[in-house]
Amino acid sequence: MAIVIKSKNDLKLMRKSGRAAQRLLNTLGEAAQAGATGRDLDALARKLLAQMGARSPFLGKKAGGPPYPCAITVSTNEAVVHGIPTHNPFHDGDIVSLDVGVLLNGFIGDTAGTFAIGTPAPRAERLMRITKEALYLGIEKAVVGNTVGDISHVIQTHIESHGYGVVRELVGHGVGRTMHEDPNVPNFGKAGTGAKLRPGMTIAIEPMVNEGTANVKCLPDKWTYVTKDGSLSAHYEHTVAVLSDGPEILTIDERYE
Repeated sequence: MAIVIKSKNDLKLMRKSGRAAQRLLNTLGEAAQAGATGRDLDALARKLLAQMGARSPFLGKKAGGPPYPCAITVSTNEAVVHGIPTHNPFHDGDIVSLDVGVLLNGFIGDTAGTFAIGTPAPRAERLMRITKEALYLGIEKAVVGNTVGDISHVIQTHIESHGYGVVRELVGHGVGRTMHEDPNVPNFGKAGTGAKLRPGMTIAIEPMVNEGTANVKCLPDKWTYVTKDGSLSAHYEHTVAVLSDGPEILTIDERYE
């Protein structure tokens, strides 16, 4: 698969899907309260997507196992990514990573964030902060002439300098008309390596960071990844356009600008 360069009109449409995705994420994050469940959030997501005239690119997706059964992923505490929403209620002190995709006007907006339920422990707050910082450091490197490795390296360096583990099995990716396009965007790697960044590339940058080791395992549901040592994990993601005048975050919610 070749890297797909987006036209000005493509980018205009991706801004709409990206902003819709971030609005959805923020609304779900506000609804993630003690006593609520992942299934509650999934039902809300389906309702909001219908109101947008959009659909979830996650629902029914196949990746070597059973089709994904929900519109969003909900990964709590030691769950890293791809958690299938359950009827288990959230509790005060939990951290919940929500990953959403919005398919609108033929293009996908892909974004994720980790939300604290009630009052998180200081170590959980620190993990979330460092992971989010790594995301934005990676975005700063998404400039024409740099390489994917420049993004990967700065993320890895920041995360490991704070003693955390960088997940290897799962990576960021190109995104556009399909959820996963070239190139892959790992959260680890050597500066100056990988695909050269060109104007019109659109990529999902998404650090997945474990409080303990980098090791993860997939649960029997064939979707949910968890930390092998049971430590907490955090996940943040933005869809980013590489433009001649610098990176543009496409998954921006105008309510928070």
